[in-house]
Amino acid sequence: MLAMNFRGPFRVRIDRKPYPEILHPEDAIVRVTRSCICGSDLHLYHGLVPDTRVGMTFGHEFTGIVEEVGSDVTKLKVGDHVMVPFNIACGTCSFCKQELYGNCHESNPEATAVGGIFGYSHTAGGFDGGQAEFVRVPYANVGPTVIPPEMDLDDAVLLTDVVPTGYQAAEMGGIKVGDTVVVFGAGPVGIMAAKCSWLFGADRVIIIDHLEYRLEFAKKYAQCEAYNFRSLGDPVLFLKKTTDYFGADVCIDAVGAEAAGNAIQTILGRKTLLQGGSTTALHWAINGVKKGGIVSIVGVYGPTGALVPVGNIVNKGLTIRANQASVARLMPRLIDHVLSGRINPKEIITHRIPLEEVSEAYHIFSAKRDNCIKTVLIPPRAA
Repeated sequence: MLAMNFRGPFRVRIDRKPYPEILHPEDAIVRVTRSCICGSDLHLYHGLVPDTRVGMTFGHEFTGIVEEVGSDVTKLKVGDHVMVPFNIACGTCSFCKQELYGNCHESNPEATAVGGIFGYSHTAGGFDGGQAEFVRVPYANVGPTVIPPEMDLDDAVLLTDVVPTGYQAAEMGGIKVGDTVVVFGAGPVGIMAAKCSWLFGADRVIIIDHLEYRLEFAKKYAQCEAYNFRSLGDPVLFLKKTTDYFGADVCIDAVGAEAAGNAIQTILGRKTLLQGGSTTALHWAINGVKKGGIVSIVGVYGPTGALVPVGNIVNKGLTIRANQASVARLMPRLIDHVLSGRINPKEIITHRIPLEEVSEAYHIFSAKRDNCIKTVLIPPRAA
């Protein structure tokens, strides 16, 4: 089968790999119909995530048609068209019982933090992902959800990560009616977090980035204010001034390890890899939120330590909430939001590229060429 093949930082190609096999009675084999390139895939592509091994296939956002099921699979049948959450979750461990599907202990038992994730290095279990023609899907009774017949396939694929991650970013912010919400990062997740903030009753939503085309897109899609931090001078001072010097009620870090805007953080976190990523956006979130406010973190950072102003967190009495999105928990309400028209995920897709051109697709997305917001890969035998 055709599959994306990681050959080292900034080097991916299309290759032929063996077809996946049923390895456990609860496995399913899915023929991929849509897969995405995620901003967090770029952390792998850029060599920032430990134990990303040569030969791995990325891709944690995908839909597909069930081709084969293990003997214990009862939820799915051959021919079902499903959306597969990026979390690999057993459904029975103590964390899954708390609906913390991103922290499943069985799918990644050697880790102390994250559970299994499709196509996201051996720190997340070493599972091959969906940027391929076929994928082995473990725990098929737990994660995959049959796509409603009236749902557009492009909407469905974004329900596997982008929409639930953006929604949970807003949810973890504890947004109340009348709140001012600031989102750092106008990538797909940040844009979706801004969009979803209105669903929780926000009175004002601000998004901050440094790429003008993304800011213009965010303003139109999420109906929010958008500012280029390079034109603000000090983003924290700007936030203070625009909120009567209180600070925002909620700040969301949707950037993570590759944040720009601070030379020291860039050198330590992106160039020399001496810390788990550049925490510039997280600094701005902590310092720009009000006393007693909430900082929600969905941006991806590495497992090593990082320079974070913990004293400001303590002295301001902040609440920090962070996690990988629990997609299975959120899926029913997000399906309702999409089918009712409250969220239109497919509108953020700017590029549809054949899987065979995956190398060029990564280059376009990484280099921010052609006003790229979100890329969907189309396998050759997609429905």
